[in-house]
Amino acid sequence: MNEMDNIARLLIALGVLILLSGLGLWLLSKLGGGGYRIPGDFVIRRGNFTLYFPLASGLILSLILTILLNLLLRR
Repeated sequence: MNEMDNIARLLIALGVLILLSGLGLWLLSKLGGGGYRIPGDFVIRRGNFTLYFPLASGLILSLILTILLNLLLRR
């Protein structure tokens, strides 16, 4: 397999992952679960300003994606 085949397979895998993520988020919003927060996600409200900082959600998502990509791209 040459280098272009590897890049093509990676792009296809990323496209499928983005498609599945989009479908999952769409289904989650249709089921009424769009406004979830877990402990560790910070919300700061001051007057008419709101800052949402999803620290825990970002860490969990990063861990899951790291594990999946390591399993999928292992040679």
